[in-house]
Amino acid sequence: MQIAFIGLGNMGGPMAINLVKAGHSVKAFDLSQDALAKVKAEGAQAAASAQDAVQGAEVVVTMLPASQHVEGLFLGNGNLLASIAKGTLVIDSSTIAAATSQKVAKAAEAAGIAFIDAPVSGGTGGAIAGTLTFMVGGSDAALERARPLLEKMGKNIFHAGGVGAGQTAKICNNMLLGILMIGTSEAIALGVANGLDPKVLSEIMRRSSGGNWALEVYNPYPGVQEASAATRGYTGGFGTDLMLKDLGLAQENAMTVKASTPLGGMARAIYAAHSIAGHGGEDFSSVIKMLQKKG
Repeated sequence: MQIAFIGLGNMGGPMAINLVKAGHSVKAFDLSQDALAKVKAEGAQAAASAQDAVQGAEVVVTMLPASQHVEGLFLGNGNLLASIAKGTLVIDSSTIAAATSQKVAKAAEAAGIAFIDAPVSGGTGGAIAGTLTFMVGGSDAALERARPLLEKMGKNIFHAGGVGAGQTAKICNNMLLGILMIGTSEAIALGVANGLDPKVLSEIMRRSSGGNWALEVYNPYPGVQEASAATRGYTGGFGTDLMLKDLGLAQENAMTVKASTPLGGMARAIYAAHSIAGHGGEDFSSVIKMLQKKG
């Protein structure tokens, strides 16, 4: 299948590479030449622009940072929808506001283009391993068209509902993840302040009632897990500013539907303070730095 892939960051790059490994022809584009070079080295074709990437594509996959980037790409000055052939399927795996997905989907439908929102969970490790979880919003027919490709990038595919439902599911998930990471960091920091070995404490909690994904897969304390972002100096993972963005989306949505999310609001405030302190570009697990005993 001829695929255009736009957005080759920590998540998008490995996803595009997995499509290449599955035998698909991938024409990729990113503003970062380094990111583009990594994907090209794995067999993808480098496009000169997003408009160039979508020429002849049967499916367009996008993985962009935020709502404004998605709306700007498809509906703004770039007006990418005008360059995409009628009948093409667009899979947007960015994490953005549900309202933005619905706005782009409406314009796509008017142009004869199918659209689904399919944000992901599973981190950079899941992107590399092809074990991501996709949360899909869109029609049954569009999902079935996308499924063969999604299965090459992930192992869990959930149909959350109509367009925008995938985004809603994702912000609920990431709000919980942000809360869990803060709680996990607090507990480990408390144990270490009392002289406990963070690796032993993490294993105790992992196998007890405090067990959660952060402890099992994404431990925030350096050296506890060899593959964690914490052990890599909080690099190469899911950035603090991206978590802050997702927590902001959750709070905006909560205000719209008048839902009560007090812990989500507190988590957003903590990550905002962490970002202001200069850690916005570090992995979100670096929030433990705010909670550790100094000296």
